[in-house]
Amino acid sequence: MKHELPSIIEKQRRVSPAETPQALTWHAGALWMGARDLRRIYGIDPKTWTIFEENEPPGIPWAAVSTGDAIRFTIGEGPNDDRYVRRYVPGKSYAQALASDRFACPHFTGSYLSWDGEHLYLSQWYKHRILKLGAAGEIVRTIDVGAEISGHAFVNGMFYVLRGTEQNGESWSIARFDPRDETPQVTDLARMSFPCRSLAFDGKNFWSNYRAGNAIISFALPE
Repeated sequence: MKHELPSIIEKQRRVSPAETPQALTWHAGALWMGARDLRRIYGIDPKTWTIFEENEPPGIPWAAVSTGDAIRFTIGEGPNDDRYVRRYVPGKSYAQALASDRFACPHFTGSYLSWDGEHLYLSQWYKHRILKLGAAGEIVRTIDVGAEISGHAFVNGMFYVLRGTEQNGESWSIARFDPRDETPQVTDLARMSFPCRSLAFDGKNFWSNYRAGNAIISFALPE
């Protein structure tokens, strides 16, 4: 039962440099964040906690993940918030950073992203699943995680996923599964102490957004 789980161990809780932090990833030693309501992408210096780069995507930046050479963002575009995955190159102008390099999410739905070094993974919140995608955005594999998904990350060969429900005050846990299993068993590890959006890993600690509280929080798993 989720209520019997130990809680995560918060390491830092910092005010977000921009309101409504939504997308989050580490890339090239910096923290990259997308603000939902402001519809902006920001590069954050983790030492000074200041913004060193800002760009305006063509929609809402719902999610982000570093893919080594660049960052991929899930962007909600147009009046129907149709979802596309776009490649973002830090240090470039808007026209260069977010050019035409994009593909549509399956059925134009999807949010959070992770990367295993070769493939992108896209989650669909209300369908309770993570999709392994091919180079053109086609579905290669479907993994059911049994609950709503508010973030996921690939760490040391394993997937970590934030799963739970947005209803009734929000209740979330961080869980883990092995993608090498034919039918992965998703196991809850700890209870999240805040309504979380996005999951990133810096090599030591996890990071997530407390969007409603305008905060970015790093945390560790209990022993």
